[in-house]
Amino acid sequence: MATTNPIQFIQQVRGEVAKVVWPTRREVFLTTVMVFVMAALTGLFFALVDILIRSGLQGVLTLFG
Repeated sequence: MATTNPIQFIQQVRGEVAKVVWPTRREVFLTTVMVFVMAALTGLFFALVDILIRSGLQGVLTLFG
């Protein structure tokens, strides 16, 4: 394995960081809002599935209870 001295390493890191395309504030805001919206929709979906399963099980249990 080739060894790199610390100065070369820092220069390489700076070169790689310069290639990064950083998101704008608007992009960060929009993606954050989308994450919250998708989390809320997912929570709503699983809540509805839970209600349906619970009511179905209660219906079956009342037949045998």
